[in-house]
Amino acid sequence: MANTSTRTLRLLSLLQTHRYWPGDELADRLGVSVRTLRRDIDRLRELGYPVQAQRGVDGGYQLAAGAALPPLVIDDEEAVALAVGLQAAAEGAMEGIAEASVRALAKVVQVMPARLRSRVEALRAMTVPADQGGLVGEGVHPGELTVVALACRDSEGLRFSYTAADGRQSERQVEPHRLVRLGRRWYLVAYDLTRHDWRSFRLDRLTAPRGSGVRFRPRELPAADAAAFVRAGLDSVPRTYQVDVLVEAPAATVEERIGRWSGVEEVDADRCRVRMTSESLDWPAMALGALGADFRVLDPPELLDLISDWGIRFDRAARLGHARPGPYGEAD
Repeated sequence: MANTSTRTLRLLSLLQTHRYWPGDELADRLGVSVRTLRRDIDRLRELGYPVQAQRGVDGGYQLAAGAALPPLVIDDEEAVALAVGLQAAAEGAMEGIAEASVRALAKVVQVMPARLRSRVEALRAMTVPADQGGLVGEGVHPGELTVVALACRDSEGLRFSYTAADGRQSERQVEPHRLVRLGRRWYLVAYDLTRHDWRSFRLDRLTAPRGSGVRFRPRELPAADAAAFVRAGLDSVPRTYQVDVLVEAPAATVEERIGRWSGVEEVDADRCRVRMTSESLDWPAMALGALGADFRVLDPPELLDLISDWGIRFDRAARLGHARPGPYGEAD
């Protein structure tokens, strides 16, 4: 019975990849006969999973959307990412769903295995939100994120490889203090034992974190909190942004409107790539908005944060404007 249950969970995990599985291939992946596979499929249907079957020589199976949400099978990294996303939403990162996110987060954490619950709780306790961002950022591995969080919680020394902004790599040994979530970035605030000073490290540039096994007495941070320390460090560094955007408009049109401030490269008859260099992201955002065309930001992530913030405020202004009473009491 245990083997059957394990195989059923494995089958569900494969079907939840949302791809179509030929019957023979799916049976081979599970190490069973096609006949046994059919029985396992029937068992999933009895549990409420809508599995679609296609008969014939090329027959196979696919998990369809159902009317209700049955139990999901997710791995440790997916569970951590889910918990982080729900926590961000619960803190107001997504307007209107904070209360529902709190309920969902409580349910998710409650059913986690003890080993995984400990990692997620450490991540929640050791993270200082600096703004309303907070999904697991690009280049940040959920497993590594929890390794760092546990080291912060347990006051255990941490070692890792780090790539600086100029590409130089080094091995670092630190006393970790807190994680900070700022926009789409995650930072580790720690005391660097090599440089004998406090530092902040971008987690997407940090690889192979591992605990040293040595406990330490926490030092006093020279700032109000970890978020303030990260902000102060970022504000002191002069920035030059390299903006890279794909615009859904002909190159000639874009060249005519903003060509004097940017480089425009034709992709095809209806699209072009725009590159700009700027010490501020405000004017690239304004220039792109004035094009009157759809566009996709390829780089930097900070431009996405800025546009998202502007979009929220513009949408709020539009809704308030529509709701404003007219001269005779009705809405404009």
